[in-house]
Amino acid sequence: MQGFLTKRKGVAGMKEKLYRFMQGRYGSDQLNRFLMGLVIVCFLLSLFGVRVFYILGIVLLVYAYFRMFSKNRYKRSAENSIYLRYEFKIRQKAAAFTRNLKQRKTHHIYKCPSCRQKIRIPRGKGKIEIRCPKCGQTFIKKS
Repeated sequence: MQGFLTKRKGVAGMKEKLYRFMQGRYGSDQLNRFLMGLVIVCFLLSLFGVRVFYILGIVLLVYAYFRMFSKNRYKRSAENSIYLRYEFKIRQKAAAFTRNLKQRKTHHIYKCPSCRQKIRIPRGKGKIEIRCPKCGQTFIKKS
């Protein structure tokens, strides 16, 4: 029983040491999780014999740990916010692309020849005259 208690104290002691070590450091965020995912992908690709991916994985891993153990919280937070902005833009474009793919079954999407405004027209109406809601230009297209 005594050995079990000393092991528990050892684990608790290690947790306490890790807690004290990480105090004041940045820790993990969304960018670090993304970097760790890239590290895993690079290491998996390196299994196929491409050494460049192994080296890239090591570099990304070192950078992720550097960010995690950094005490410059302001800079790491700024890096994460830049990453989140780019991620948001990519997610928006992906959502718009999937939305347009779903609408292609029921609608045509045309651009106005004068102002380039996108106009959604239902399919199956034959040749129709389309009036742009933005600039008032009319043009004929097949729906």
